[in-house]
Amino acid sequence: MDKNEIITDVLSHDFNSKSARYYRKWRHIKDAATRYLMAFGGISVIMAIVLIAFYLLYVVIPMFKSAAIESIATYAVPGAANAKTLLYAMEEQREVALRISDQGQAVFFSTNNGEMRKTVNFNIPDGVVVTAIAAGDQTEKVIGLGLSDGSVLLFQHTYDVSYPNDVRLITPNIIFPYGEAPIQINGIGEPVTELSVQYDGERATLVAHGNHAAINLVSFVKEESMLSDDVEITREKSVILIEMEKIIDLRLDIEQRELYVADTPGNIYYYNVSKKTAPRLMQKVRAVAGNAEITALEFLAGGISILVGDTNGRIAQWFPVRDDDNNYTLQKIRTFDKQKAPITAIAAEHARKGFAAIDASGQMGLYHTTAHRTVLLEKIDGHALNTISIAPRANAVLVENDKGQIQFWYVHNEHPEISWQSVWGKVWYESRGQPEYVWQSSSASSDFEPKFSLTPLAYGTFKAAFYAMLFAVPLAILGAMYTAYFMAPKMRQVVKPTIEIMEALPTVILGFLAGLWLAPFVELHLPGVFIMMFFVPFGILLAAAIWDFFPDNIKHKLPAGWEAALLIPVVIIAAALSIKLSQPVENLLFAGNLPLWLSQEMGITYDQRNSMVVGLAMGFAVIPTIFSISEDAIYGVPKHLTTGSLALGATAWQTMVRVVLLTASPGIFSAVMIGLGRAVGETMIVVMATGNTAIMDMSIFEGFRALSANIAVEMPETEVDSTHYRILFLGAFVLFVVTFFFNTIAEVVRQRLRTKYSSL
Repeated sequence: MDKNEIITDVLSHDFNSKSARYYRKWRHIKDAATRYLMAFGGISVIMAIVLIAFYLLYVVIPMFKSAAIESIATYAVPGAANAKTLLYAMEEQREVALRISDQGQAVFFSTNNGEMRKTVNFNIPDGVVVTAIAAGDQTEKVIGLGLSDGSVLLFQHTYDVSYPNDVRLITPNIIFPYGEAPIQINGIGEPVTELSVQYDGERATLVAHGNHAAINLVSFVKEESMLSDDVEITREKSVILIEMEKIIDLRLDIEQRELYVADTPGNIYYYNVSKKTAPRLMQKVRAVAGNAEITALEFLAGGISILVGDTNGRIAQWFPVRDDDNNYTLQKIRTFDKQKAPITAIAAEHARKGFAAIDASGQMGLYHTTAHRTVLLEKIDGHALNTISIAPRANAVLVENDKGQIQFWYVHNEHPEISWQSVWGKVWYESRGQPEYVWQSSSASSDFEPKFSLTPLAYGTFKAAFYAMLFAVPLAILGAMYTAYFMAPKMRQVVKPTIEIMEALPTVILGFLAGLWLAPFVELHLPGVFIMMFFVPFGILLAAAIWDFFPDNIKHKLPAGWEAALLIPVVIIAAALSIKLSQPVENLLFAGNLPLWLSQEMGITYDQRNSMVVGLAMGFAVIPTIFSISEDAIYGVPKHLTTGSLALGATAWQTMVRVVLLTASPGIFSAVMIGLGRAVGETMIVVMATGNTAIMDMSIFEGFRALSANIAVEMPETEVDSTHYRILFLGAFVLFVVTFFFNTIAEVVRQRLRTKYSSL
């Protein structure tokens, strides 16, 4: 149908004509298509948001699941059944285990069925029996056997892995770093009843106790000649004289600097043995409560914390804490009391701050110290359990009961270090003086304790948003008020699009400029920046006062609404004068260096990339959003309201404050909340303009680390499905929830404001 025919029919008011019906039909089709398309788009957006939330939860939820164990096999102890088991150990692949018995025999066997792989009989003199055993650092796999003649046999268990015919073959071995002959510890031939050993490849330290009130400490140092393959061994020896009840355990730390001695009444003696010839008692503490006695003593991975189990089923974590006088004192950090029967043995994980404990009732518990979390507690046997070993990857345990039966369990415990306390609460980490909020996802040391507190990151996120909004909101809203209500239309047509174009500027450019230009500039002209905060407003007020005294014939030459153009040179001059005065003021009042003066005189740390720089840069990025929405809201106030107010005698500013702002308040509030949402989620400016240090300090002169920046920095380096990976997704979920919360609050408040002021 011809277009002219349709127009002719419409002009002739013949709405029942064929062309009019055709026109209405197609308009209905287009309206329906548009309606369904918009509905589909809206539903798609909602579904996308919901799917994002569910995916984040899908990645995060596994961190909070409890551990699980799977029974693999139960069998009799391999080797001599009438011998007492002193120790079990497993290799990394959890396929081969080692059993050491009191008959001086080492038996390697398959963990899945107990089949013996290899047996080693140690070179122990006739008439001498094994009286004590001690295992050193898990990485060195060193073990010491205390003998009845006062000597100690030191050896290591190793595992060679080969792949004949593409099948993994693990070959266990025993090696003797100081020879196959036992090392004499004391000269009187007194049996070794308690023993502790450590070996790091160069130095070995043995601490032994007999029946008398003395502890013998012997240290060996290997020194290889630079000119030949000869090895010279230097021996240092000392005797610790003690006055205590019967010693029940000795523990020497991995660094061979600290010694813990436990006695029958439940006391722990803390010695500094860094100088092997002159050990020094640092402290004596009561390690158990009431009438309880110590039943188990074990180091946590890293050798900093000592775990103490007692007859009441409690397990306490202790470690040295530096006091105000720079001295270390042993303090109890946390307690686990889920088990009620006496703790019979504790096995620490090799690489994490977790451990397993067994008791006399047949229960086994899995715990994590940093999270202060009981990961699993399960009764696995009807008899008392007496020996336990945990695999190097913490994915299997071997447990022996008092009937000579071994149970082999697989352990599924991927994320024990996560709990509500470790993520959001203060945690007392090893080697720190008090509980703290700390984010530290990686470390180069073997005694690393993961510190996954999101609190300082959330704090940094809101700190960045606070300073950005503090800078942006006044400028954006006041600018929107003037532009929409007072500015000349032609000038508004230039100003508004210009500011809106600023919103398209990539934040990576703003971050780049903030980090490489603005931050050094602010540091170099810090006094001038503060002077500018007073000079610019004062200059504007002064210019306005001077303009008021100008003759009317001059003022009338400037069209109404163009007054703001006269302020541009005023602002430029005030800012330039402030920067010009920066150096003279700094020389006069702050000895030529304000950042250094702040540090020395006020105790305030100044970082070049700090919160003030981020506030300026991020505020610059947020201003266009707040300005544009606020300006539209103010400009859209019906004209009859403003003209009516003016007609009743109100001034322009009274009309603005009491009529226009109230009517536009829903839109202004939405603008502020949208700007806040953008500030909370901003990434590149925060990454490039701060030091990315996860600290909790509101100082404008120090940096911070935000959740979004943390995700951007660390996600490329993390291992997929690791705890670090999932905790970053938890940070993303927190950002998602915060943004959703702010948007929801903004919509609720906006609707209430609209209802309240819609009658104006």
